[in-house]
Amino acid sequence: MESGVAFDNDKYIKEQSEEILKRATKFDNKLYLEFGGKLLYDYHAHRVLPGYDPNIKMRLLKELKNQADLLLCIYAGDIERKKMRADFGITYDSDALKLIDDLREWGINVLGVVITRFDDQPAAKQFKNKLERRKIKVYTHQYTKGYPTDIDLIVSDEGYGANSYIETEKPLVIVTGPGPGSGKLATCLSQVYHECKRGIFAGYAKFETFPIWNLPLRHPVNVAYEAATADIRDFNMIDPFHLEAYNTNAINYNRDVEVFPVLKRILKKIMDGDSFYRSPTDMGVNRVGFAITDDEATQEAAKQEIIRRYYRYRCEYAMGLTDKETVQRVELLINDLDLSLKYRRVVDPACEAAKTAEETDKGNEGIYCGAAIALKDGTIVTGNNSPQLHAASSLILHAIKYLAGIPDKIKLLPPSIIESVGNLKMDVLNEKNISLDLEETLIALSISATTNSAAQLAMESLKKLQGCEVHMTHIPTPGDEAGLRRLGVNLTSDPNFSTKDLFVS
Repeated sequence: MESGVAFDNDKYIKEQSEEILKRATKFDNKLYLEFGGKLLYDYHAHRVLPGYDPNIKMRLLKELKNQADLLLCIYAGDIERKKMRADFGITYDSDALKLIDDLREWGINVLGVVITRFDDQPAAKQFKNKLERRKIKVYTHQYTKGYPTDIDLIVSDEGYGANSYIETEKPLVIVTGPGPGSGKLATCLSQVYHECKRGIFAGYAKFETFPIWNLPLRHPVNVAYEAATADIRDFNMIDPFHLEAYNTNAINYNRDVEVFPVLKRILKKIMDGDSFYRSPTDMGVNRVGFAITDDEATQEAAKQEIIRRYYRYRCEYAMGLTDKETVQRVELLINDLDLSLKYRRVVDPACEAAKTAEETDKGNEGIYCGAAIALKDGTIVTGNNSPQLHAASSLILHAIKYLAGIPDKIKLLPPSIIESVGNLKMDVLNEKNISLDLEETLIALSISATTNSAAQLAMESLKKLQGCEVHMTHIPTPGDEAGLRRLGVNLTSDPNFSTKDLFVS
């Protein structure tokens, strides 16, 4: 294992694929597998399990693709209210389109898209039309009548039977979708119902990475999952059904535990008296805990993630995107682990950088922003805003100059380029501020690199920033946030605004 790696991807793929195929043989070689979490770019798992390949589930699917069909679910309500995927800054319907493209690039075809809890919502109908006109099969499922109390109605032609049957060919059917609440479970159960009506004893199982069932309840990796889902009020607990059935502790989360009695009754009804499972943990096929190779490293990484989540929710609260309870829930988790915000070592240097900018510019009224990055060798580099550059721009230029060994006095961006971009913003685009955000700075840097060998050398160091920790004293502007996201850094910021203006382009 290389230094800093705490997860064995090869072992995980081997054990996980074996576990899934083994589960399929328990039924009539027809298993509907609910894929929870992110199928691609699972950066939460990558952050809390150092060395975890964020695309490992896709590698797993490639292993299984000759034996698996894939259905993609999306909740009509998420389309209607334009729910966002925060790590990409795109809506769930856009994420679904991106996922289809990504799957195709991996050589995996999507059998169809299921729009769940469909009720003729205008945006959902438009999404359906868009897909169908691109030759992608779309199925619409209504809200299940009788759910969750009237089992006889749920398991009937008016309940699951009201949904159209989706023809599948392969023994394994992967059912996935963007975010929680996408309707994956209802789609699986609807299909199992239809299969059983056709005389096929199909089964259901769940593949969810977090919480990790064979780690302790208060293990930081499991606590980090609670922090990540604080906005939807998830919390971990010892699975009481598993404890009663096997006298063994297993960790699950509230929604799975709460729905299990209903799910067990539904499966019993569908399967004519045999639900197969004695606990919600039994339904899972997750082997991620067995591939952790360095528990101490994962605990440290998870603690950092909890603090990152806290900063993120504070900013979302300031922007009106979440409520106070979400922030307080994560604050309690931090206190339970006896952590301090100073545990994130880039916070204080960013604040110092902002103070330095203010002291240097005494006599002027303005908002002074600081930023800091911890490089892979442990070095902290800082930057701050100026009339020419945003703090994020200053930070990244300083960081790549350090990595490339370029002296401070050498300019990566000649004044003529900064002035030219500034004139474009002011005179042509009618913007009020000529200061370059990070996206603009990276474009200017690429132009400078055509004639400036130092700029070319510095640009080659940009990839070395991936995975580095960054903190800013102010919420980044859209151009800064997009640039930092594309560089792959782990960003936090204080819940302060970088301008007094209400609209920031």
